[in-house]
Amino acid sequence: MSDRTTQVIAHRGACGYLPEHTLEAKAYAHALGADHIEQDIVATRDDELVIMHDIHLDRVTNVAERYPNRGREDGRFYVRDFDLEEIRSLVAWERRAADGVTAVFPNRFPTGVGAFRVPTLREEIKFIQGLNHSTGRQVGIYPEIKRPQWHRDEGVDISRQVVQLLDDLGYRTKNDPCYLQCFDAAEVHRIRHDLGCQLKMVQLIGENSWGESDTDYDELRKPEALRLLAGTVEGIGPSIGHLVTLNEIDGNPVSLGLVSAAHAEGLVVHAYTFRADQLAPGFDSLQQMVRWFVDELKLDGVFTDFPDQAIEALGGQP
Repeated sequence: MSDRTTQVIAHRGACGYLPEHTLEAKAYAHALGADHIEQDIVATRDDELVIMHDIHLDRVTNVAERYPNRGREDGRFYVRDFDLEEIRSLVAWERRAADGVTAVFPNRFPTGVGAFRVPTLREEIKFIQGLNHSTGRQVGIYPEIKRPQWHRDEGVDISRQVVQLLDDLGYRTKNDPCYLQCFDAAEVHRIRHDLGCQLKMVQLIGENSWGESDTDYDELRKPEALRLLAGTVEGIGPSIGHLVTLNEIDGNPVSLGLVSAAHAEGLVVHAYTFRADQLAPGFDSLQQMVRWFVDELKLDGVFTDFPDQAIEALGGQP
């Protein structure tokens, strides 16, 4: 990790350039100078932990072609319905839209090209540790436990498994290069206080409409909720939209006060997602956007699909 005050977190790897959550995207993020690399974690049918942004496989792999009759009633193909051996047989590709054909980000790596695979959590962490060893750069990990209550309903305590695996691989204390994150506030509390996890932890903040958990994210952004969170976590992970609005008079971005409120409780703020091809309103480039959020709001970290561009905006030192 660098001496920069603001952490650059590679969101699903350097996924602005290579398919998300592939080892190739993680290697490139490491090479580009990211401080941390993110891992989203989902459990397979045989309780293995794999890296996948969603509990579904169909938007980012060829699962529907390889196993056409294995979808659930909603038409989606769930990681939980496949053994690790079956998931290893899939080809991963650039994320597609609901039609299964159109790339969500058409100017990124061509979807359907290449022979990318879905890694396990253990494989990815060992891979990053190997790059740390061979390059001498200490890049941290930033795992996210996906939908823990849904996983428990499916018969697996994914949080317990993740904490144990991290411990096995040397991530145990706040001094270790790891942030553990989750959208589920009740689960974050459980991980810290019931499972005894001593890693740095971040409470992710989403929208209630997403259905990520039973957490009321509108309430979670209020000062009294932040004060309670400070007894459990080291930071929060809000979306960019939670941090700014546009001034009605001149259209310029204006702070909503969440960063300063979190800082007042001793919490760091790592915001998502800074994308060159999906800029927030009021900004003309990713570099301008990163600089404004850091200079004006004093943001502590940025989740970005383009870590090199964020690093350049912050002074160019990896």
